[in-house]
Amino acid sequence: MFQTVRTYIIDTYSEMVNNVTWPTWKELQNNTIIVLVSIVIFSLVIFLMDYVFGISGKPGDVWRGLLGFIY
Repeated sequence: MFQTVRTYIIDTYSEMVNNVTWPTWKELQNNTIIVLVSIVIFSLVIFLMDYVFGISGKPGDVWRGLLGFIY
């Protein structure tokens, strides 16, 4: 049992050190910026959809959106 766990740890370490291609610092920064911009864009789209369709969860809201006109 302990031999298999030891072998697994050694193999995992070897894989991470020798076979994984790690990104450079510049690549990591660029990819992080892309992810952050994507999150902001998707958040704004979801917010606008909630606002337009009137999904607020409060029964006394003045703006009830398109769903408020339908129902």
